Amino acid sequence: MIQVLYEDNHIIAVLKPAGVLSQGDMTGKPSIFDEVKNYLKEKYKKPGNVFLGLVHRLDKPVVGIMVFAKISKGASRLSEQFRNHTIQKTYNAIVLGELKVKEGDLKEKVSKVSFFAEGFAKKSDKEILEAVKKATKTRTAELSYKVVKSNGKYSLLEILPKTGRFHQIRIQMAELGHPILGDKEYAKRGTDEWQDNNSIALCATGLSFMSATGEKDINLKIDLPEEWSRYI
Repeated sequence: MIQVLYEDNHIIAVLKPAGVLSQGDMTGKPSIFDEVKNYLKEKYKKPGNVFLGLVHRLDKPVVGIMVFAKISKGASRLSEQFRNHTIQKTYNAIVLGELKVKEGDLKEKVSKVSFFAEGFAKKSDKEILEAVKKATKTRTAELSYKVVKSNGKYSLLEILPKTGRFHQIRIQMAELGHPILGDKEYAKRGTDEWQDNNSIALCATGLSFMSATGEKDINLKIDLPEEWSRYI
């Protein structure tokens, strides 16, 4: 059963569990996209195909807020906000170690393969990662972070991405020397301490944007995963 966080005539926001794909790929494994379509089909008793617009995605091992468009108008309006970076995304993460600089900005070049890259919807995360590695062009990745608390071994961060590059937060924190706990793709140490192979300690905890009609601001927030409390 999906957890609906917000719904109106144009959009629906849900909690994507860790270990679940944002959208189906060649593996045929279940995705939150398909689950939301089935939910709308049953709720509104629609006999045919249900429109659902995918306007952003979360990595498979990441838990957090995802918003979908229920009609094409909603998809267009939301996609425009993502492209123009007027949507504020908030993440929280547990990273390894204690950061010397408690608050700051990160800005660097990453491989030029964006969310809107041609054919991304038909590729698995692994295939997209391979495409990133083969890319030769670069784009700037920017985010700001601040330490919420630390116990020396781990630090809880609040992260505000200013761009939306592929695996951006995971890559930039690893490059900083403080990889995300459990992220075996980018962390060279500490991965055995994370007990869930389906997730990493990265959560999309907040999303603020304008409604599809432009009449109101929508601010969505969720709590941190309960299991994080055993680490920090």
